[in-house]
Amino acid sequence: MKSRKPASVDASNYLASIDADWSRLVAQLGPCGHEPKPAREPFEALVRAVAYQQLHVKAGDAILARLLALHPQQPFPSPAQLLDTGFDAMRACGFSARKIETIRGIAAATLSDVVPDLAAAQLLSDDELIARLSALKGIGSWTVEMFLIYSLARPDILPVDDFGVREGYRLLKSLDVAPTPKAMALIGQTWSPHRTAAAWYLWRVPRPTKAKTKG
Repeated sequence: MKSRKPASVDASNYLASIDADWSRLVAQLGPCGHEPKPAREPFEALVRAVAYQQLHVKAGDAILARLLALHPQQPFPSPAQLLDTGFDAMRACGFSARKIETIRGIAAATLSDVVPDLAAAQLLSDDELIARLSALKGIGSWTVEMFLIYSLARPDILPVDDFGVREGYRLLKSLDVAPTPKAMALIGQTWSPHRTAAAWYLWRVPRPTKAKTKG
């Protein structure tokens, strides 16, 4: 009995078959290496996503490490613990006032079952989750899409508002200007049902190196 190919291989082969540009990119980067974390509860995933909003990975890592250090007895603080954490303590971790408000809103919404637990979230569609969670203050569609990609391992998510995705496509196609989010959504329809893998590749399109100028 033949073993089934991993879904990542199916996605890579599918994308490589679209055109010469995609074929070249897949050959250059190899099979899709997307690694979701499907064991994370939606509450934790959303708080982590907020921590990294508009920050470099290193800065987000440092802020999260300081937050986790406030609750060393467990892997991640509970919603109730975050609500009990003082504003000054959260600021000392590196969170902005806006992010603190957003995180507290996520915690409160989790306790009132607006933010579902992992088992319930797995039963909801992509569109249902985006509509439900992006209604929370400070949570946009991008944050929910990161949750769908990395926590629920949904295979067909294209975050069209993501600069890296649109810039990656611009470079892939040698365009002068990156497509708008609306245009990106239309373009990406042909990549379904593997739009998550497409995003993974577009994030990794090699960026041109800046030529050094002589002094």
